[in-house]
Amino acid sequence: MGRGYIVEGAVESYLSQLCELKSTTLTGLLIGQSSAQRDYIVLAVRTPPKEVSSGDSLDKDWVIEHARQVSRMLPGGLSVLGVFIITEVDGKDTQTTLRQLVFSVENLISSERFWSPADDDVTDRVTLHINSKTRKTMCRTFDVKDPKSMAKPADWKYQSGVCSSWITLSCCLHINLYFPLPMRQNTPETMEKCIKDELHTWAQQIESGVCLLDGKMFPDDADLTTGQRRNAKQAYSVQLLISPCDQRIGDVVQKCGGSVSIRGAVHSRAYVHSTKPKAKLAEKMLKRDIISTVASRVHMLLEELATTEEQISNFGVELCIPRRIFCPMKGRGPLSVCDYQFSDEGSSEATERLKEMLDFDAAKKTSTQVKKSHLKILAQKFQTS
Repeated sequence: MGRGYIVEGAVESYLSQLCELKSTTLTGLLIGQSSAQRDYIVLAVRTPPKEVSSGDSLDKDWVIEHARQVSRMLPGGLSVLGVFIITEVDGKDTQTTLRQLVFSVENLISSERFWSPADDDVTDRVTLHINSKTRKTMCRTFDVKDPKSMAKPADWKYQSGVCSSWITLSCCLHINLYFPLPMRQNTPETMEKCIKDELHTWAQQIESGVCLLDGKMFPDDADLTTGQRRNAKQAYSVQLLISPCDQRIGDVVQKCGGSVSIRGAVHSRAYVHSTKPKAKLAEKMLKRDIISTVASRVHMLLEELATTEEQISNFGVELCIPRRIFCPMKGRGPLSVCDYQFSDEGSSEATERLKEMLDFDAAKKTSTQVKKSHLKILAQKFQTS
């Protein structure tokens, strides 16, 4: 017996609407949360059409890049769990395409992660093939940690109200990161590598932190819904306690050609399914969100600078990292997605990105979901005599 997938009822309606479109082939992403017993699919998102179409052939690179962008827009607890394809064509070629896509998507997304995989992480990813004429559905899974993994059958079951009573965790963390730069000439490329290396070290510090949920420390195996009424709205305010890194004197005193500092407040959010959720899972999801949102925003700023005349090598210039915007998903209980807004952008740009990347119309209150999580990055060059 393969893995079981409990799928939000609204996903069935969305996929049915896509089947009605007169298109040879449609692809998209399946988004949700994994657990040891089963996976929960809460959202399906079609791959946006390209402005310049390549005909009827499937642009795999476009599908993979879409997955990378969507992954950045998901808060803690939600991730890309697989891919789907809607086509009239059955057969081995379609299954081969799905296998290639699910592995390529996972490889790209995992390459941008700064948190460390855990031993209990689920590594199965799902592929869904829907015949647009017959509406026949074929669900298969692959272990993405095994390049030779063979397809396994999976149980795909729709259910209403899957998202109605998920637990919400929120945390505000003030950060003040200081990264030394080497003595050699600091090009944008070397500075980017230095920043990413130091972020990996900082991520390990976050992962080893202690979480207090509503001021209390819970055992790892504690059920967060114990004693609660069924379908009761639950939310926890989390405080993350971080110990300073253990460093020797020799590690601290070193010659530097400059420094980069990242300062500000990070508003983090994570969601956990309501079927006997454990404190260990909740803490893991929140910590990963803290790490991912900082890393994503730094990465986005570096990408932006690479395409403009302004360079981070302009030492002494303070640059604002994109701030995070949360947007509630209609019909998905407390669940939200997020976007990142640069200082020269308004809410309309965020609304357009949400429509393009996630194929849904953002609520008018999107702008009120903006958190004052302003992060700033400052590069300084040291003078030597």
